[in-house]
Amino acid sequence: MSISAGSYTLGPDSGRLLVKTTRTGLGAKVGHDLTLEVTRWRGDVTLDPAAPGDSSVTVEVDAASIEVREGTGGVKPLTSSDRGEIQKIIREKILHTDRHSTITFRSARVDATAESFSVEGDLAIAGVTRPATVRGSLAEGRVRCSAVIEQSRWGIKPYSALLGALKLNDEVEVLFDGVLSFRQEP
Repeated sequence: MSISAGSYTLGPDSGRLLVKTTRTGLGAKVGHDLTLEVTRWRGDVTLDPAAPGDSSVTVEVDAASIEVREGTGGVKPLTSSDRGEIQKIIREKILHTDRHSTITFRSARVDATAESFSVEGDLAIAGVTRPATVRGSLAEGRVRCSAVIEQSRWGIKPYSALLGALKLNDEVEVLFDGVLSFRQEP
């Protein structure tokens, strides 16, 4: 890692936190692969390149802030009405944001080389906490990382429609691309 030891922040001002979904089933042609963006979130990172195991990462997401940015594929283009309906389904039927307003990741172990890193931790979604691993790279303050999440491990039934002929794949990919902002201590 080519970065100085210290405390850093992440958030919508420093990068994009995306969720990518894909579709499956006999009716997959009518659905869309979605790119969702988290618009309200915060990450705190403490780095020690000399001792990566002493580093830590915490990310908190406002679960109701997930917005549909893009829908690819499908028989017809995704409309703004479709986007609104998808966002409502995510909040009300998938994440139950009225009861579980925050998604949280807290690191338990950090491993790093000069080119890449791996962060193992606990991911809490919709009231269920399970282990998750984030892998990525850090170069000159720019972070690119991803994690593949199986929704069913968190008790989430992947969305389906058309009597199950169209459904989301169980695996979704979470991506971050952005820069670390040095946090000034008060």
